[in-house]
Amino acid sequence: MAFFVVTLLVQAITFVLRPTAIYRAIELDVAASWLGAIGASFAVVPLVLAVPVGHLTDRYGEKSLMVFGALLIVASTVCLSVLGGSVAGLLAGTVTLGVGHLSSVVGQQAWVANTTRPHGFDTAFGRYTFVASGGQAVGPGLIVLFGGTATIPDTDAIFLATAAVATVLLVMTAALPHRSPSPVAPGESVGSVRDLLRRAGLLRALTVSSIVLAAVDISLVYLPALGTERGIAAGTVGVLLSVRAGFSMASRLFLGRLVALVGRTRLLVGSVALAAAGTALLPAPVPTWVLVVIVAVTGFGLGVGQPMTMSWLAESTPPGLRGRAMSLRLTGNRLGQVVVPTAAGAFAVSAGAAGVLWLTAGALAGAAVLARTLTQPQSPGPDQAP
Repeated sequence: MAFFVVTLLVQAITFVLRPTAIYRAIELDVAASWLGAIGASFAVVPLVLAVPVGHLTDRYGEKSLMVFGALLIVASTVCLSVLGGSVAGLLAGTVTLGVGHLSSVVGQQAWVANTTRPHGFDTAFGRYTFVASGGQAVGPGLIVLFGGTATIPDTDAIFLATAAVATVLLVMTAALPHRSPSPVAPGESVGSVRDLLRRAGLLRALTVSSIVLAAVDISLVYLPALGTERGIAAGTVGVLLSVRAGFSMASRLFLGRLVALVGRTRLLVGSVALAAAGTALLPAPVPTWVLVVIVAVTGFGLGVGQPMTMSWLAESTPPGLRGRAMSLRLTGNRLGQVVVPTAAGAFAVSAGAAGVLWLTAGALAGAAVLARTLTQPQSPGPDQAP
């Protein structure tokens, strides 16, 4: 249970700090292109560090990396509270948050992979990402609490409140039981990142995963931007972000049963296509209740891609290499988080938030087509709890 609380807190903190940093940038009246840069800064340094972090996870154990990540998350809240009055401070705080989030998540995913019995990965990662989505739903609630009907929430209060929550995260992470590193399976190379890349279907799985996660990032950055363009209250935007995360939770809670019922490939393709359709409709001039429905459909579709690719990697990678495998997946995700928001920021100068969302919908449609060619390493077994 403590592991799941830690998982929830990491995501809650991340998913309140990132949109709040965007709101602070809007307060500072920065150019639209800088919104994309701030969004991308979350992933720039982690893009370089992801594989080394995975190696450290395999070498020193999952808890060590989770504690290190929690320390960095605390540091990021302090940086944003003290230095968040400038673009440089926002960039520094977001970069620190990105590295802390990376270290925590690689440790968590390796923990799940190394403690789950065979054929239980769909259910295990479904539950893990369900809890993570819970954090993503809870986090934006702070925006509602401190935003109310104002277009821009009280960013100072949010940064300080999040610092207190981050301190709780650090204490709880340090209290987790220690696990010895998993030994490398016989016949496997200790530094076989190149071998991992050669595994059949891995690059396609990484591409689908990165596009789906980039779409989640776009919603975090450009739903607030769309709201400010159209005069939507910050509290309403916070509700929309929470609805998106809540319906991602729904798709993940029963992931094992959905896979057994529909099949992995059909489920992955259908969910990504659903997310593409929903994202394309987000900029439509519709009543708020219709927008809530569109966000819910989009969130449900976006919720499946991440646990499915985690499960795929866990099944196809032996113990002792799973930290590197999960970090390799996160490297692809971070690459998408760097390239897509940066391109989106440049595109937003002329096309606005609506144009960015339409471009994202097109990328998701391409990912759905690519997912049709992705073959899972094994046929899914019965729904089994880890």
